[in-house]
Amino acid sequence: MSLVRRATAEDAPEVLRLRQVMIDSVFSADGSTAWHAASLPTVRARLADPQGSFAAFVVDHPERPGALAALVAGTVEYRIGRAENPHGAVGHVFSVATDPDARRRGYARACVETLLDWFRERGVPQVDLNASAAAEPLYASLGFVRKPDPSMRLSL
Repeated sequence: MSLVRRATAEDAPEVLRLRQVMIDSVFSADGSTAWHAASLPTVRARLADPQGSFAAFVVDHPERPGALAALVAGTVEYRIGRAENPHGAVGHVFSVATDPDARRRGYARACVETLLDWFRERGVPQVDLNASAAAEPLYASLGFVRKPDPSMRLSL
């Protein structure tokens, strides 16, 4: 039996907590969690829709009932097709996080593998993610490769 399960609406506060763990470990942020209250209803709604284009997979914390040990989230987006992807489905992996006291147990790998299976079930031929230097070996072992990235962003 797998330790990984699909996150539910009831997991939303813990999903946000682990998202904050990821943010704090990757970005030089102030660590503020004030945004969690505004995000909580949206996260609950997304987790409550099992047919939607968003999914999160988690592992329950083995020593802390009600807490999560690991998280991965992903979404399927549509882009106009091209030769390598005529139907235009693109998966995105994000918010890969493991509680600091539950690391080095394979939880993140198991969550990512489950998310990749979810993408395969939906016919998604391409999956993208942004990797920190520390996480790159995990993703490379799963078949991800670095690509030249001409990404730009505008904040509105």
